Amino acid sequence: MLFDNRIAELRAELNRHNQLYYQDAQPEVSDAEYDRLFRELEDLEKANPEFHDPNSPTHRVGGAPLETFEQRGQSYFH
Repeated sequence: MLFDNRIAELRAELNRHNQLYYQDAQPEVSDAEYDRLFRELEDLEKANPEFHDPNSPTHRVGGAPLETFEQRGQSYFH
């Protein structure tokens, strides 16, 4: 498999897992498996900088908050 194909495959897979974890709260892989995929993508991107993409999962942190979280105002204690 060519590097560009594997990079695209890993990005799509990690984006899917991010969606499942952050938006759907239904992860399908363990943290260790996710980390393995993430490190593989990081290594491929470092070794092949011509495939740099600012939208890669390696350049983002977290996701949008779940809608099930209740919004609350700040409380100040004295």
